[in-house]
Amino acid sequence: MSASGNVVAMKKVVQQLRFEANIDRVKVSQAAAELQQFCIQNALQDPLLTGVSSSTNPFRTQKLCSFV
Repeated sequence: MSASGNVVAMKKVVQQLRFEANIDRVKVSQAAAELQQFCIQNALQDPLLTGVSSSTNPFRTQKLCSFV
């Protein structure tokens, strides 16, 4: 890599680092509290917690029809 190519690459790295340094960050404790609150608010609509009724479950075992 030439010296000028190296300088261009380093300028891109510095630009990216400056961009990342200016991003507003949220404290982990605040993010965890918000996530916990979201989970509590939406628990009743979560099919993994409440289950899926057999009439609306698209993955239920299909009944087989047989003619005698």
